[in-house]
Amino acid sequence: MSSHANNDNVQALYEGDQSKLYSGVMSHHTDVESTESKTQIKRIWKVFWILLAVTLVEVFIGMQLSTSMPKALLAFIFLGLTLFKAGYIVAIFMHLGDEKKNFMITVLIPLVLFVWFIIAFLADGSFWLHMNDTSKARDHGTTQIAK
Repeated sequence: MSSHANNDNVQALYEGDQSKLYSGVMSHHTDVESTESKTQIKRIWKVFWILLAVTLVEVFIGMQLSTSMPKALLAFIFLGLTLFKAGYIVAIFMHLGDEKKNFMITVLIPLVLFVWFIIAFLADGSFWLHMNDTSKARDHGTTQIAK
């Protein structure tokens, strides 16, 4: 008999007909009064309150302190808070926080390099745009043409 015939084996469900995974056969939280369900609900509420608090801090800074703070500092604060929220969401809802360290590094290093790649290209493009705008040949409106 093949390993796909055993419905009690979770691995067999993943390898075989996956419709059983989504049909209620493998429902994990059918009893909302169980301690496992209550623990999961508490975790979800904790995540909600943390994300709400960070969002309210962002809104408060944006509405009250944005006129009195330097724009660069404001940008770094918003960037930091946004990255915190994104990282927290990835760690909790995408279960990356439960993964092994090597897997997290495998996911996070390319992400960090991609962000660095975007920043580097924006900085380089800004430099070349500035250099083109301040060119002396551009200011004179003429260039040497071979006669």
